[in-house]
Amino acid sequence: MMIQRESVMPFDFEGLEIRDYTADRDCSSSVAEISVPGGARHGRAWSRRSDKYYFGLQGKLSFTIGDLVVELAAGDLCIIQQGDRFRYENTTEEVAKVLLVHTPSFDLSQEVFED
Repeated sequence: MMIQRESVMPFDFEGLEIRDYTADRDCSSSVAEISVPGGARHGRAWSRRSDKYYFGLQGKLSFTIGDLVVELAAGDLCIIQQGDRFRYENTTEEVAKVLLVHTPSFDLSQEVFED
């Protein structure tokens, strides 16, 4: 299977631009590209179902996982395990981009958004 970027329409999720490459496909994992403008954030959340793998493509993001704060830059990988509370934000003026993999695949009904 080949999925070309131009065939994936981005959508807005609270100021984040998301391209979900595997939406509506029967895959064991899901893959999305997320663009995070300067000053944007993903509120505190957690998954009942999936581990999340955030791979930095561009810029920097500040992640809070439980009480731990880490900086994700291009080339870095941040792993959020199922059930871990997390949030992230772009504290810079530059757009940050990450590749997000959910394993097993993303299921919105299994995501809990606290903020």
